[in-house]
Amino acid sequence: MTDAFLDPLPWLIVLPLAWAAMAFLMGAGRGARLAIVALAMQLFLALILATQVLESGPVTHVVGGWGAPLGIDLLADGLSVAMLLLTQAVALPLAVYAQAYFSREAGQFWPLAGFLLAALNALFLSADLFNLYVTLELLSLAAVGLVALGGKPAQVAAALRYLLVSLTASGAYLMGVALIYGVYGTVSIATLAPLMGSAPPMALWLSAGLMLTGLLAKTALFPFHFWLPPAHGGAAAPVSALLSALVVKASFYLVLRLALDVFPNLTALVAPGLGLLGAAAILYGSWRALRTHHIKRLVAWSTVAQLGYLFLVFPLLAPDGLALQAGVVQAIAHGLAKAAMFAAVGVLMLATGRDTLEGLAGVAHRVPLTLFAFGLAGVTLMGLPPSAGFLAKWLLIDAALSHGQWGWVAVVIGGGLLAAAYVFKVLRQAFLLAPEDSRFQPVPRSMEWAAFVLAAASVVLGLRGVELMALLAQGAP
Repeated sequence: MTDAFLDPLPWLIVLPLAWAAMAFLMGAGRGARLAIVALAMQLFLALILATQVLESGPVTHVVGGWGAPLGIDLLADGLSVAMLLLTQAVALPLAVYAQAYFSREAGQFWPLAGFLLAALNALFLSADLFNLYVTLELLSLAAVGLVALGGKPAQVAAALRYLLVSLTASGAYLMGVALIYGVYGTVSIATLAPLMGSAPPMALWLSAGLMLTGLLAKTALFPFHFWLPPAHGGAAAPVSALLSALVVKASFYLVLRLALDVFPNLTALVAPGLGLLGAAAILYGSWRALRTHHIKRLVAWSTVAQLGYLFLVFPLLAPDGLALQAGVVQAIAHGLAKAAMFAAVGVLMLATGRDTLEGLAGVAHRVPLTLFAFGLAGVTLMGLPPSAGFLAKWLLIDAALSHGQWGWVAVVIGGGLLAAAYVFKVLRQAFLLAPEDSRFQPVPRSMEWAAFVLAAASVVLGLRGVELMALLAQGAP
């Protein structure tokens, strides 16, 4: 009983639900300090769980004493724990940032953020396809609410578009789950894995197609990306950071989990197509980022491009694990860097009162720490050493060379050069002289430091890749 009470798995789900409900009861705009304290506890619990997985391998928690296939199991292996660590590590600095950002009026940000984090944690720990659907739907609803938080017409329109795409995608995923249950009589991933034969029935092909299409739409992979720039570019800065760093990673995690554990025989057939879509996302997203003059839209289009790298891993999946490591490191590096970038852009927009690149002239002398954080995050996106982005791209290039697939190497290098172009486009504008009539508003230092901590973490992680590789080895297929 005592061991079950101290098990971090259920607490990582219950704790954010508890503080989200308390923040809602406290009233609009309240709950920031409660959230920060609780998020520090969640990060501590995730670190404890990572230690357990490193020492003993995957950890399972049987909910209510009823295990799979009749009941619900929570499972933490190296892949899920890595995503849990990313979630808490990004959310804690962003909570400090949001406390200052929403100092006057936060609306229902804190309850929605808590429910979103609870859904994320539950998704990474779920071990059956139906619970993954439930957590994915809760995550999407919380994200839609956050996008519409400001109440502006553009935000509401973006939220409604996001909601429509999300519901359609969730419906496709659920239909796929229903087909699998009809064929095999179970939705437990552990039970399904040995049942997948080398010649799957047509229903399995159809279910895999439905589930994959729904998840690609939620991930905003090209050409399903149309909803992302308005949603991420129009939301409040803390919301944009959460969405870009964490929410789109959840559906990618599900694609990766399904490819490794549920549909390994089908993955090899669709992997080249996923790689081509990833390459198209890198090129198209980078091109759109270069052409936009709206600073948050630039960062949002950068997300479209950077998500493409995640799907380059599928044509390269192999027993050596290089591609899997590259994909997870890229997801974590992008999560930290993109959270830092959106946080830095939020500071720049508050300081200048403008949301265009032309309005950034002179900010290098006003908020140098924020601009340095933006530059550090850009180093990670470009893939320069010693950042985690460099480690991810190095692993990806190594996997491509070991398989003799030189085309992916060209895509990775070309994407890095394009990222450098749009990052330096922002930095160049920031160092220009400000017009005489420009006015700058003071910005809370906690917001600047939160952006810097996230950006620095994306670089420092590149120096600590050994521990992350050891964690990913626990429970890897």
